[in-house]
Parts: sequence; structure tokens; C-alpha cells
Amino acid sequence: MTQDKVRIGMSPFKNNGTRPSTGPLPIPEPQSIAETGLNEGFIADLILKTIYLSGQISANDICNNVKLPFANIVERILDFLKHEEMVGVVSTRGIGERGFIYAMAPKGIERVREAMARSAYVGPAPVPITTWVERVRAQSISGNLVRPEDVRLALSELVLSPRTFRKIGPAVNSGRSMFVYGPPGNGKTSIAEAIGKHLLKGSVSIPYALEANGHIIRLYDKLSHEAVEQEPRGDARWVICRRPIVIVGGELLLQNLDLIYDPISKYYEAPFQMRASNGLFMIDDFGRQQVRPQDLLNRWIVPLETRIDYLTLHTGQKLEIPFDELIVFSTNLDPKALVDEAFLRRIRHKIEVPDPSDADFLAIFQRVAAQRVIPFDVDGFKYLLQEWYIKKHRALKAVHPRDILDQILDICNYQGTKPAMTKDLIDQACDAYFVNL
Repeated sequence: MTQDKVRIGMSPFKNNGTRPSTGPLPIPEPQSIAETGLNEGFIADLILKTIYLSGQISANDICNNVKLPFANIVERILDFLKHEEMVGVVSTRGIGERGFIYAMAPKGIERVREAMARSAYVGPAPVPITTWVERVRAQSISGNLVRPEDVRLALSELVLSPRTFRKIGPAVNSGRSMFVYGPPGNGKTSIAEAIGKHLLKGSVSIPYALEANGHIIRLYDKLSHEAVEQEPRGDARWVICRRPIVIVGGELLLQNLDLIYDPISKYYEAPFQMRASNGLFMIDDFGRQQVRPQDLLNRWIVPLETRIDYLTLHTGQKLEIPFDELIVFSTNLDPKALVDEAFLRRIRHKIEVPDPSDADFLAIFQRVAAQRVIPFDVDGFKYLLQEWYIKKHRALKAVHPRDILDQILDICNYQGTKPAMTKDLIDQACDAYFVNL
């Protein structure tokens, strides 16, 4: 299916021929049932369930719900269902057959119940998983290339040490894996989000659902996928989206990394890493999950080495899918206490995000003060360092300026006074923010 492949064109930053300049080429709208990759019986059951749950629905709305064209596909299925007396036309809205209003006929009730017993999925017609696999490979993240100026622009809101900064670009270009570690509160999650939003450029095509060996897998998720076009081009079963960003934390369980089967609805939800295909998948707070770190790491050994993942249907069948994403492990814990050297070798890039230096802390504080429209006061800043950091042996954190200045704003909003970096306001803010142990 060479017509389905995306065109790798010009960079959005510079015309260096490494990234798509527009988006993926639209996937052609199917012109026949055969071109959908689905059989007539499957589409007929999907349309029957759509009519059954709607009560009465127009042919045009059926097309909108199942995301298939009327001509030669929905039209043909509706003609078959009418001929078999499973549905009937009860009224009309507008001009032409697309305006016919359909309702269930008695003969259709038995078949739709049988169809619902097999799978209660109702919605956009799925795409064959083989077609999706081809698409993932065609719009691979490996075509994403960044330069130092791209990284500076993407991370312009963060203050990072040169040592940390120079490692990020090569890690992104690898399209493979990163291990980001260091004390809490210094921007590890912010770095990953900036990478996903600003450095993973171009858009990708994502189907609403997949069909695999007769099973349905829901893939498109509004929390993970940000649509960039309101009106679909070509095959409406696909959504043009930004490259996905999926971030999971301490709630991650081992079973969340395989197909999630609902025994009542009888279809699957795609796991996190599948939704992150062609994008970024971050395991935040690694080591804080309810499962052992070693078990999570063992789950990733094969995908990290082969770029292939294996998912299991409830029938025991295995599905082989591409593992095409930048995976980021982020932790506040000592990496050597979490993983062995054999696993660390499989992680392409290791990036430490340390506590900020005094100069970096000052730069962050000045930047946040300007954003909050709080006049920066050198004496107040020196007082803060002396009384609340040096005397108390407290480490500097990149997140502290934002939080302390927000505390000052809260206090001044309450008192009805103008925000300022006075000793009194700094003391009130820090006393409310820090826990005295």
C-alpha cells in the first residue's frame, strides 16, 4: 500500500529535508467494501448495531457514525438489510436516499442481538491492523531530526545546565530511549513535555479503531491524541493528529501494557505504548509503581532491542506490532538501585537533571518574577538564600521560585497588598511552603 505512506519533506524550522512540512498524505477514501479491508458481514453488523442503539437514524448519520462513505458501501449494506427485511425506512429527511430514516425490523432484532453478544462495539469502522502497521512504519519517529537551534527554542522556558542541554538533542534524534534521572523538582517531566510538544514535529494519521483476527481494538483517545484537522481528508476512519504524548506515573500496572479486554463489551482498549506509537511515551516516577521495577524493565527488553512489541488477545493469540516511539524513563531514585547495568546498556541515552546551581537558581527566580509581575529585589533574594537555604542546609530546586512566588501572590491577594520580595513576605511564603522537619 505505497499510496498510504507519508511524505518525509521539509523541516518546520529549516528546509533541511528531514521532516514533514505539511502533514501525512490523506489516506484515500475506500471506494468499495473490499477497499475497507472488512467483510460485508462485519460492516452489516456494525450498521445494525448503530441503528439499533439509535432507534431511528438517517443514512447520512449512519455514515457519520461508522465513518464510511455512502456510495458503494453504506448504501450497498443498507440495500442488503432492507432486502433481508432486517431494517426498514420509516420516514425521510431532505432529498435523496441519504436522507432516508431507518429503524429496526423484527427480523433484524435477532441478528443484532447475536452481533452484540459477539461484540458490543459501536462507532467508527475499524481499520485492519495490518494497514495500521504499515502506516506506523511509514510515519516513523526515526524521520524526526532536530538541531541545536531547535532544542534551544523548544526548551527556552527552562533553565538547564549545559551538560544536561547538550544531551537532549541527540536523545531525541535517536527516536529510541532515554533514562532521565535526578532529584525531584528540577523539571524532568517538563523536559519530556517540551520534547513531545516542540521537538516531535509533523502530524500522524491515527485510526479510531483496529480489527485484528475478528477482534476490535479501540486506539484513538482524546487524552493521548490531539487532532489537528476538524474535517477529515480521505478515509474518515483516520484522524490527523500531532505526534502523541503519553505520560504515565505511579498508577502504571503491568497489565496496562497489554491489550485490555472488557468481557462485557467484548472489545479491547489499546495499551499505553500502542497509543504512543510514532510519538513519546514517558514512564514518570519510575520505581514508584506498585509492580517491581525489574518486572517493568523485563517487559521492555524485547521492544527496546527489536523495535517490535507483542500483545496478547484473550484467546491466547499474539499480535506483533511496531514499537516506534521515544520512550522516556524518569526517576527521582538512584538508577543503580533500580536497574542493573545490562538494562541500562539497552537505554540509548542517560540524562541527569541535577539541582540548579546558584546562578541557574537566580536566573529561574528572575524569569518567574517577571512572569508573575513581581519586582525582583536583589536584597530579598539574598535574604531568601541565607535564611531559608544556607542556614537550613536546604537544596536548591528548580521548582522553588515558582512555588515561593505563587505563595507571595496568594498572601498579597488575601491582604489586598501589592506583591513584593520583602523579608516579611518571603518569610510568610517559605513558612507556608516548606515543611520544618
